Amino acid sequence: MRKTVLLLGVAVCALQAAPPSVFAIRDARIIRVSGPVLERGTVVVRDGLIEQVGASVAIPPDAWVIEGQGLTVYPGLIDALSTLGIAEAATTTAVSTRISSRTPGPPATPAPAETPGPPALPTTTSPPARGPEDRPSNTSWVRAADLVSPSDRRIETARSAGFTTAVTFPPRGIFAGQGAVINLAGEKGGQMVVSSPAGLYLTVSSTGFSSFPGSLMGVLAYIRQIFLDAEHYKLAQEAYAARPVGAKRPDYDRALEGVLEAPRLLLPATRAVEVDRMLRFASELKRPAVLYGAHEAWRAAELLKKSGTPVLVSLKWPERSRDADPEDVEALRTLELRERAPSTPAALVKAGVPFAFYTEGVTSSRELVRAVRRALEAGLSQADTVRAFTLSAAEIYGVADRLGSIDQGKIANLVVTSGELFQEKTQVRYVFIDGVKFEPLPEPAEEVSR
Repeated sequence: MRKTVLLLGVAVCALQAAPPSVFAIRDARIIRVSGPVLERGTVVVRDGLIEQVGASVAIPPDAWVIEGQGLTVYPGLIDALSTLGIAEAATTTAVSTRISSRTPGPPATPAPAETPGPPALPTTTSPPARGPEDRPSNTSWVRAADLVSPSDRRIETARSAGFTTAVTFPPRGIFAGQGAVINLAGEKGGQMVVSSPAGLYLTVSSTGFSSFPGSLMGVLAYIRQIFLDAEHYKLAQEAYAARPVGAKRPDYDRALEGVLEAPRLLLPATRAVEVDRMLRFASELKRPAVLYGAHEAWRAAELLKKSGTPVLVSLKWPERSRDADPEDVEALRTLELRERAPSTPAALVKAGVPFAFYTEGVTSSRELVRAVRRALEAGLSQADTVRAFTLSAAEIYGVADRLGSIDQGKIANLVVTSGELFQEKTQVRYVFIDGVKFEPLPEPAEEVSR
């Protein structure tokens, strides 16, 4: 009898210690994004999914209830281009390292001489490349989904700012590798992955090459040749598969396999001239493309609309370097870019160009609000801002059936705030990822410069 009572007691304690799997946030303001705002509604979360959402939802008897009066519920924010979850990238400086002015990229992009790359990269010195057949700076087969780890300390910082999802990429090389859509929680890397591959991240960096492809023209020619090789490789593989008897077996090429696997290409374009160049280049490559950087896309909004190409806008707005000589006279074009870059999102909305934001290292709540406020002050509406961080990002990467809005059956990624997002006094109260509730870390006190 005593043994039975003891076992029952242990079972009760275990049930009490287990995190709840059913939540109901009631009487809150709900920003669904996919539909009208519910000024007073309820969201029910069960087993990691949104079970119900509406103005008159019956609360299940087994739900843990969160009183939502005075709170606002949004879909979880998505960082549309990052290295979150990749430990190799987290070991570098928190300041984004840009290999060239033409290559805006994910935060903490490692410099070639300072940081080892993903495990698949060779550690020995290779002879100079003689041509595209040597596949220099190409790790197209490397998958972010294989590199993701919940131990990346940046994840908790991003989560505290309201981010529940990131599209993360290997950060190194011209053909850097395959990205993955990940949720920013999980006990193992495999539990974080929502979709893979998300796209192939390309740069146009020619830094570090003593020979081919040591220039912008060389890099573009190299990328072009790789895609021509990939098409020939595909035809050869298909011909062999159709009639293998008596035919020579084609060699396996993992670099070309990675290129063919990618559902879309991410191409860098900060200046308007680069937008035009990359749109033409994507058309030539005959592959779906997404442009990233886009600080001068306000000049090319109509061109982007005509092409139908989506854009990822970096929130790391251009600014004068702290180490710059104060007596240096900057070019008018540079000053104009710095002044007008935050107006790009509003110009894209006006032209009907799909776009999403990526933080490029701007992930603390305070920095995020400051960066977003600049876009809001330059004409972007609050509703379009929220959409760019949620449903638009999900649509660009083909995961809008799972993420990006508060709808029945979608993954329960939510952010609950004390007011309207991206306002200075608004606080993130709770974050739900796969239905698991997190409370944000307190924001560290801001240092006052003397």
